[in-house]
Amino acid sequence: MPSKIAAAVPAVPDLGTGAPSEGRDRTKISGASGASGASGASGASGAGGTATGSGGGAAGAEGSDDDRPSPAVGDRPVAALGDDAGRDAARQEGGGAGAEGVPPKRGRRRAVPEPPPAPVLDDAELRGALEAILLVVDQPVSELTLAEVLEQAPERVGAMLDEIAAGYTAAGHGFDLRRAAGGWRLYTRPEYATYVERFVLDGQSVRLTQAALETLAVVAYRQPVTRSRISAIRGVNCDGVLRTLVGRGLVEECGTEADSGAYLYRTTTMFLEKLGLNSVDDLPPLAPFLPDDVEELADATR
Repeated sequence: MPSKIAAAVPAVPDLGTGAPSEGRDRTKISGASGASGASGASGASGAGGTATGSGGGAAGAEGSDDDRPSPAVGDRPVAALGDDAGRDAARQEGGGAGAEGVPPKRGRRRAVPEPPPAPVLDDAELRGALEAILLVVDQPVSELTLAEVLEQAPERVGAMLDEIAAGYTAAGHGFDLRRAAGGWRLYTRPEYATYVERFVLDGQSVRLTQAALETLAVVAYRQPVTRSRISAIRGVNCDGVLRTLVGRGLVEECGTEADSGAYLYRTTTMFLEKLGLNSVDDLPPLAPFLPDDVEELADATR
C-alpha cells in the first residue's frame, strides 16, 4: 500500500516519453527523479550554473529531515529546465560574457610614451644662449628659428631679444642688436664706422704683383685656358702665380681640355665683383692697349 508521502507527490511525466507513469511505484519515480536532478545539477554547474547545484544540495538536506525524496532539478518542470538551457546557450553565443553581461576583455593597446617636456630656461640662461648664437651667425636669424633651437616659446624669445637690444643701447656699447631682413643680428654702431673701416682697409689689402696681374689678364681674355697656354703667352712659367690667383678666389678650375686632358681655368664671380662688372663681356677691348708693332713682335718670336 503506498505511503501517504508517496500519495502526496503528484504524478511526474516520463522524461523520455512524456506519458504519466501511473503503473509504476511513485516512490521509485521520485528516487529516479532525484538521481536525474543530481546529474542535471552537475551538468548545469559544468556550464557555469553553480547556483543550481547548490540549490539541489539544499533540497536534498530538507528531504532527509522529512524522510522525503530530494526534490532536485529532476522534480522541476521541463519548462524550467528549458529556461536554464536557453540561458546557458545565450551565454555561449554572447562570446563568453559573464552573468552580469560584462563583455570579454580585449588586448590592451601599448601606450605611446609622451615626449619629455622642454626644459624651462631662466632669464639669465636664455639671455646668454641668445647672445652666444647671435655672435656666430653670418646672417639675420628669425625668432622662430631661435625658439626651435632653444625649445622655448617664440613670444618669450622675442621679448628677450627686445630686452637685450634695449640694454645694449642704454649701455652705449660699440655694437647693437637690430632687426634686419626678418631676423636679428649684431651690428657695429654708425658712430664707430671710421675706426672699423680703418681696421679693415689698412694693412688688410694685399696688392697683386705685376706677374699676377698679367696672368689674370690672360685668363680673363682667353678663358677657358690651360696653364701651358698661359705660360706660352707670357713666356715664363706661371704655375706659382696661378696657384696664388686660385687661392685669392679670382681664378678657378672649370674642367679639362678634350685633347690633352689639361685643366682649364677661368675667372670667378669675385673677379667680376672686384672690377664692378656684370660679365666678362663688359671687359674693355684689348686692342687699344696693344703696341703698334705687335705683328712684328709676333713674327720675331716665331
